[in-house]
Amino acid sequence: MQPVVATFYDPATATMTHVLSTGDGSPCAIVDPVLDFDAKSGRTSTVSADKVAAYVREHALTVQWLLETHAHADHLTAAPYLQRLFGGTLGVGAGICNVQHTFRGIYHLEPGFVADGSQFGHLFVDDETFAVGPLTLRVMHVPGHTPADVAYVLDGEFAFIGDTLFMPDVGSARCDFPGGDAATLYRSARRILDLAPATRLYLCHDYPPAGRTASGETTVAAERAHNVHLRDGVGEAEFVAMREARDRTLSMPALILPAIQVNIRAGQLPPAEENGVHYLKIPVDAL
Repeated sequence: MQPVVATFYDPATATMTHVLSTGDGSPCAIVDPVLDFDAKSGRTSTVSADKVAAYVREHALTVQWLLETHAHADHLTAAPYLQRLFGGTLGVGAGICNVQHTFRGIYHLEPGFVADGSQFGHLFVDDETFAVGPLTLRVMHVPGHTPADVAYVLDGEFAFIGDTLFMPDVGSARCDFPGGDAATLYRSARRILDLAPATRLYLCHDYPPAGRTASGETTVAAERAHNVHLRDGVGEAEFVAMREARDRTLSMPALILPAIQVNIRAGQLPPAEENGVHYLKIPVDAL
């Protein structure tokens, strides 16, 4: 059966959520769903996730997997909300344990927080395979942006690649978060670019220049020919010098402090305090 991918764009965070299925009535996977968060008020909402939920219901899909490509720094995940609605297993790369260990210290999290990935339903390792209905996907560990980044690949067809590569006119992901590394990202990107040229690459974000609408899909061939950072002919040393210099000019994502402490918990808020309220920490002079 032919794969079907529906993409939902959240302009507030420039995030693409993808739903993979084989058509009406089939099992599906939801990749990188967004929970809306207003940093000024501290309020969450499910407007973005409800659009995904409406699609699942409209097409009578059965949610088999909720997949994270990494612990996002720019949005909170809506995976727990969608899991409550539809079920399914929440999966992420096994490198999440490294990210949890790092940020447990940065946030000085409660003693009961464990950095073993047990908050998630499944931890994927490199080259592992798993099924979405009749489709068999392969996991590709692609660190560099963070230690936990993975791509979900249907060989010869497509890959959900998270924040490793962007559209050709945007380039590549930053590498200056804790645990990031530009040389590692270069090697991860080359693994993706070694896939078949016609492979469709589904992105987690797009930051289009003026005059272009946001897009969540490109191809290996387009990236190899035109990516402004990683096209064929760009060597590792050249890329690392460019990426590190560029990263020094970037400000932190607007939601990094609330997002990471929620996302390393598989989307759960920190435990409520005696008054029943959940609180997020803001570490001062720590990042």
